[in-house]
Amino acid sequence: MSATVEITNDIALIRMDDGKANAINFEMIAALNAALDKAEAEAKAIVLAGREGRFSGGFDLNAFASLGADGVYKLLDAGAELLLRLYGGPLPVVAACTGHAIAMGVFILHACDTRVGKSGEYKIGANEAITGMQLPIFAMELARDRLSPPHLTRAMIQGFIYNPQGALEAGYFDMLAESDQVEAKAMAVAGQLAQLPGKAYAWNRKSIRKATLDRIRASLGAHHKL
Repeated sequence: MSATVEITNDIALIRMDDGKANAINFEMIAALNAALDKAEAEAKAIVLAGREGRFSGGFDLNAFASLGADGVYKLLDAGAELLLRLYGGPLPVVAACTGHAIAMGVFILHACDTRVGKSGEYKIGANEAITGMQLPIFAMELARDRLSPPHLTRAMIQGFIYNPQGALEAGYFDMLAESDQVEAKAMAVAGQLAQLPGKAYAWNRKSIRKATLDRIRASLGAHHKL
């Protein structure tokens, strides 16, 4: 499986690990949705992790090259719907990032409530400007919500790639921890969030984010039509 889930003390630890870049393709999205189904049925909070050295390298470019235009839009839609589920779903979501997060990888970070990053040297950023790709609307909307405004141009228009300390300042992360403490810290934060009244958390989360959620939903099938 490209994503697995383990539930302990009301916390669902969902781990992405395809043995490579944790690329976001139909298989990974299906596995993550299955993990979220179980988490929403059995847990009170979620930790979303990659593996050591890699959170996610973004959308699967090999899939993009082979799917054709219609297939690419279907994959973008599926990715957007996954982000909507993480960003607007009923449970708190904490990211445990222990390695590179690029392109769709950072949009997944944006969709999580609290983001714990590993201290050290690795890359975090939206590289679409570097690779000549147009940003989909879900990327722009989540970045507008989660990034520090002074970093928005540098991060999203100029494609700047950050180290972890810079990513903390820019708003990709909320806190940093040592390599062997990232997952434990994320689990501790999720444990605290799990103690909050769940119905109020879900209502407040969805209500505060409603405008962003609505704009992303409206973009499905037309990700570059402003």
